[in-house]
Amino acid sequence: QVQLVESGGGLVQPGGSLRLSCETFGITFNRYVMRWFRQAPGKERELVASITPRGDITNIADSVKGRFTISRDNAKNMAFLQMNNLNSEDTAVYYCNALNVLGGLHWGHGTQVTVSS
Repeated sequence: QVQLVESGGGLVQPGGSLRLSCETFGITFNRYVMRWFRQAPGKERELVASITPRGDITNIADSVKGRFTISRDNAKNMAFLQMNNLNSEDTAVYYCNALNVLGGLHWGHGTQVTVSS
C-alpha cells in the first residue's frame, strides 16, 4: 500500500525555520519526482518545490526562492523541505507529492505550518 507521511509542521514565529519530512512507503522512490505543495485557507494549492528522482535538479517557486530548499535521501525513501525566514504568508497545509513518468501520482495527507507571533 502506498503511503506518503509528512511530518515536521507546527507553529513557528516569523523569521523562524522548519524542516518538513516526507517518508514514503510502497513506491520505488528513486523513480519518482518529489514535490511539495501548499494550500492556504481560501487559496488554491500551490506548487512550492520539486526535485528529480536522482536529486540533480530542483525547482523552487518564486514566492519562496532563496528561503526554501528541497532535498531527498533515496536510501531512506524520504524527501525534505527546509524552510527558513518564514513569514505569515507561508502559513498553509503542506503536502508531499510523488509523481513518475508512467503517471503514478500519490499524495500525503498534509502537515500544518502556522507562522505567527
